Amino acid sequence: MKEDFAAIQHILNDIYGTKEGDLAFEKVSALIERFPVKKRPGGKDYFSEKDVFLITYGDTLNKKGELPLKTLYEFAVSHFKNVFSTIHILPFFPFSSDDGFSIIDFFSVDPELGDWKDIRQLGSEFQLMFDLVLNHVSAKSMWFQNYLEEKRYYKEFAIEVDPSIDLSMVTRPRSLPLLTPFQKKSSETVHVWTTFSSDQIDLNYRSLNVLEKMIEALLFYVEQGATSIRLDAIAYLWKKIGASCIHQKQTHQIVQLFRKILDVVAPHVLLITETNVPHQENVSYFGSGKNEAQLVYNFTLPPLLFYSFVKEDSTVLAEWAKCLRINSSHNTFFNFTASHDGIGVRPLEGILARSEIDKLIDIVKQNGGRVSYKRNPDGSQSPYELNITYVDALLSPENKIDLWHIPKFLASQAIQFVLPGVPASYIHSVLGSRNWKAGLRQTQRARTINREKLQVNEVLSQLKDPETFRSRIFYNYIKMIKTRKRQSAFHPNADFEILKIDPKAFVIARYAKNQTLYAVTNISSKQMVISLSGAKAPLWMKDLITGVNFRTDALKLTPYQFLWLSTTDR
Repeated sequence: MKEDFAAIQHILNDIYGTKEGDLAFEKVSALIERFPVKKRPGGKDYFSEKDVFLITYGDTLNKKGELPLKTLYEFAVSHFKNVFSTIHILPFFPFSSDDGFSIIDFFSVDPELGDWKDIRQLGSEFQLMFDLVLNHVSAKSMWFQNYLEEKRYYKEFAIEVDPSIDLSMVTRPRSLPLLTPFQKKSSETVHVWTTFSSDQIDLNYRSLNVLEKMIEALLFYVEQGATSIRLDAIAYLWKKIGASCIHQKQTHQIVQLFRKILDVVAPHVLLITETNVPHQENVSYFGSGKNEAQLVYNFTLPPLLFYSFVKEDSTVLAEWAKCLRINSSHNTFFNFTASHDGIGVRPLEGILARSEIDKLIDIVKQNGGRVSYKRNPDGSQSPYELNITYVDALLSPENKIDLWHIPKFLASQAIQFVLPGVPASYIHSVLGSRNWKAGLRQTQRARTINREKLQVNEVLSQLKDPETFRSRIFYNYIKMIKTRKRQSAFHPNADFEILKIDPKAFVIARYAKNQTLYAVTNISSKQMVISLSGAKAPLWMKDLITGVNFRTDALKLTPYQFLWLSTTDR
């Protein structure tokens, strides 16, 4: 314990200097003392093959006359128990814009969703992930209003910048203005830093009061039952004039500080960093392996997997997947294909040529999607995100009726589940949701296309009919997850080998002490025959999904078929 507190003080002194660092340490120590210590369950490792996350908004499922968090609880207990280990409820706090990510009050539940009792009820059946939206706060929040009124505690909460200063070096995730003018109570007009929108005020972490408030929020979420904390937009946290203002040293130190605080208060709680950037930048948030995030979003996977199915060629995917080796039991990847946001494009930098990315953009547009752009230092714009459901991204635009649409989508999800790391599924992928065109027309915001608000009774009706599109995806998806959770070879940190056998197949071998598993996926629209003889596979192996035995020297695969071949019948 003493070593942990010494490490906390060292980090704070390094960020703020000795004098300010000591003041910060007093604030942090006082906060830690306010919250009861939660010990990690005896003998429990951070990760298991049974770990599968569900990503959802609190109001994705709705029922007339019922608060959405109650509806989510009932649906989850009925359909997701023993399927998903953790539910990530996207920001459920009072907000003013950006579907929850412009938070008005970090310590309250949006009354239109429910209350803390509803959150804790869900936490009684599932582990929970909360968002700590720590880069910014709503312009309508009391914090920012107190800043504008120049109240002493909040005087430095925002970052004021002279608009004549050159900020062209700043890395931008949006094409909106970086600075937004506001008028203070004194009638002074100031320009404050707004990375994401004029309603999202970047917090000034040079202020010890900002740091204090966000650590208080972190510990409060743990107290309310969070077992994972998602550090939203963490890469942009620390601002420095004349710098890129992304991945700054102090940003990593803040992550280290949060990790060390949790090591004291709740060592079982996981930190996960959300950084929609190229792979090497992304994995930098593992730190030394023990001092930063336990999980990082594997942002390269969604666009690269999409590209591989479009090209019907696994070559680039297979080469990239080799880098997913983690030599630490304390870290692993957070593998996902879809989320509440779109399919990030930046992670493809250095992997695909711009001409190849442009082809993906064309397909997204043909399939009814949209494209979001970011501003570059030279004033130009470049694609930042593809906005479309992952289901419809994999539709073949040249075919009005795509008979292989569902098998193709399920095959993409199968690859997500066989890679090293912890898998996470967006609820609209599990439910086979299509582009929400009506919502897009209503909000005129590209991301709305993948954030449909569903009526739960309609969903249940469709799931009861085995012929519906939603039902055909849902039950196959659930079966895949349940099968995965029983395989020790799918432990997030189990060893693996990428096998390059045929460009039209993605093949990975996973190794555990009591199981070897070969996951084979045909990513093409053609039938194919491949052999695992060179991989020293047994002549006969059983497919865990169907229970059928296959000869591994002549595996016949229909279009988009996937097999999980195991040496043990589990």
